Amino acid sequence: MSRSRYFGLSNPFTSTSTTTMFFQRLFAMANYSSSSSPKTSIQALYDTCKNNLTPSSSPPPQLIHDLSSKLDTLGPADVGLREENQEDDRGHGFSMPNIPSRIDRWAQPITYVELSESDSFTMCMFCFPTSSVIPLHDHPGMTVLSKVLYGSLHVKGYDWVEPACIKISKGISQAPVRLAKLSVDKVLSAPCTTSVLYPNTGGNIHCFTAVTSCAVLDILTPPYEESAGRKCTYYRDYPYSSFRSGDEPIDGKEDEYAWLEEIETPDDLYMRQGMYAGPPIQI
Repeated sequence: MSRSRYFGLSNPFTSTSTTTMFFQRLFAMANYSSSSSPKTSIQALYDTCKNNLTPSSSPPPQLIHDLSSKLDTLGPADVGLREENQEDDRGHGFSMPNIPSRIDRWAQPITYVELSESDSFTMCMFCFPTSSVIPLHDHPGMTVLSKVLYGSLHVKGYDWVEPACIKISKGISQAPVRLAKLSVDKVLSAPCTTSVLYPNTGGNIHCFTAVTSCAVLDILTPPYEESAGRKCTYYRDYPYSSFRSGDEPIDGKEDEYAWLEEIETPDDLYMRQGMYAGPPIQI
């Protein structure tokens, strides 16, 4: 099942002239020759995923290192992205036709681009307008490698405190909240190394906020699959002091902890499907 299903995406764009113009500017098509050409960087990355990742186990450290090394070498051109006009005031970083007002400019969607999906992994990209957000969400039982291709992205991630510390309150939250510890809270700016989160560590529950227009290439293994217990869940975070009682198993400063409440998919998550236009990937 495509990851796009979990982000509330509608059907892909129809082939209107505006859509065509948008993607012509968003993605740079190149003339790639056939089998006589050397293997492209994205093909080498895909082949490593295909030949080594499985739907039933987490990748071993050496494979994580190999995938990270390959991701570290990738730039926008390797996946067909243009970097033009990233510093404009449109808030999305790409030339977009017929933008009537500043309010509309800052309401542009995040673009989701699926490169490949199988039972073992999903390879995809997110193209963020400036200030856009993917709210707190989890990756149950999954390992995720993320490479910022260009621009700057703020990442905030939590991991659950174990054993689970759950509270029920009729005050701030009507739903149960669970204690989590902050794992990552930083800005990633290209060029930078690949980030990795694991099923229980590394910020498995994270949110992305675009500091500038930016793009991220993700590998998720195994992919989201609700029937296998890998459903994407969204959360709201509350300061530790909101539900503090003094008996929580904390180790460190209070501001390193938060209470997370499960919520429905946010209504303001504005995302739509894009088309991959980089070097062909031989499946």
